[in-house]
Amino acid sequence: MIHMRIVIPVALCATLLAQPKEWLDPDTGHRVVRLTDEPGSASLYFNQNGYTPDGKKLVYTTPDGISIFNLETHAVKPVVEGRVRIVEVGHKTGNIFYTKESSVFVITIDTGATREIAKLPERGSVVTVNADETLLAGTYTEAQGPSGNAYASPVRSAQSEQSHPLDQPPNKGQMMEERLAARIPMGMFVMNTQTGEVKTIHRSTDWLNHLLFSPTDPTLLMFCHEGPWHKVNRIWTIRTDGSQLTKVHTRTMSMEIFGHEFWSADGKTIWYDLQTPRGEDFWLAAYQVDTGERARYHLQRNEWSIHFNVTRDGKLICGDGGDPGQVAHAPDGQWIYLFRPERGPQQPGLITPGVLHSEKLVNMAKHQYKLEPNVTFTPDGNWVIFRSNIQGPTYVFAVEVGK
Repeated sequence: MIHMRIVIPVALCATLLAQPKEWLDPDTGHRVVRLTDEPGSASLYFNQNGYTPDGKKLVYTTPDGISIFNLETHAVKPVVEGRVRIVEVGHKTGNIFYTKESSVFVITIDTGATREIAKLPERGSVVTVNADETLLAGTYTEAQGPSGNAYASPVRSAQSEQSHPLDQPPNKGQMMEERLAARIPMGMFVMNTQTGEVKTIHRSTDWLNHLLFSPTDPTLLMFCHEGPWHKVNRIWTIRTDGSQLTKVHTRTMSMEIFGHEFWSADGKTIWYDLQTPRGEDFWLAAYQVDTGERARYHLQRNEWSIHFNVTRDGKLICGDGGDPGQVAHAPDGQWIYLFRPERGPQQPGLITPGVLHSEKLVNMAKHQYKLEPNVTFTPDGNWVIFRSNIQGPTYVFAVEVGK
């Protein structure tokens, strides 16, 4: 068993004692609970699976490693110690896949048994595990970038010099432009979780990023062409043997942007943020991978969110809002939102229209959006989990969907 000793400064202890762990948001009437006590703790990126298959446990990160929060008892259990980067929680077993230094590991959370899967390829990383946990997927660069920088993913792997490792870097826009223009040769690969065998399935000089396996189809992988959203054809899928490379969305107007894509729980739908054009008209778009059918749900400017997520039954949607400095320039967008989708009439061959009806869950006026909240629903759909600095350091919070 792993035993960790977390040392918290006296001044910070006093601050923690003065901060409530549970309260009713006076502006929304919804109950908010701080789940974690470790300063610097955070829930996972919005499209990473952070829940065990039974829906009872939430996996989160701390400055000292990886821990588990029991959603029923609120008990906390540290499981991985040290400077590590989590990949995902397995959809099948609930085992945690993570990287440490230059290797990939998997740990069984009940027993603590840990196994090294393989060494990472040079200048490579893995970021997702497939539905039956037989394959990991990642990318590698075939050459160094300017100043020896291999340009790791700015969202899921970079440890930059911002105040918190998960904060967005202040020069991100410039970095994105430079990385796109560099046209560095890259490879996309899959790694066998039993043997460690690596197979390259796609090569490109486009910037390959944000790989995410379907939660139900072990051979289907989504990825993006990274870069300034108005310059790239972002969302793609590919099979694990390298076949069926498919572009999910095609731009139809100048400055149209789309991204922050994620899977529905049943693996049938790819959801993504769509703006026609950038910063002017806002939609949450849905693409059915088996039929190619499409739907678009309209939002108001203040309702636009950096990230969205959907309950497992598809009936509710959440969003994490944004401050005036984000792409929507919303004057009153700093909220955790709940949305109820209303779908319009469907006609074959046409995009189905829809609208999202919003309800505010949490006032995020005190949140500094350099840290993106990254909302997810708990598996039962009763709570929205998010990371926030509304109490100073970063912690994991939950807001109840019902009142």
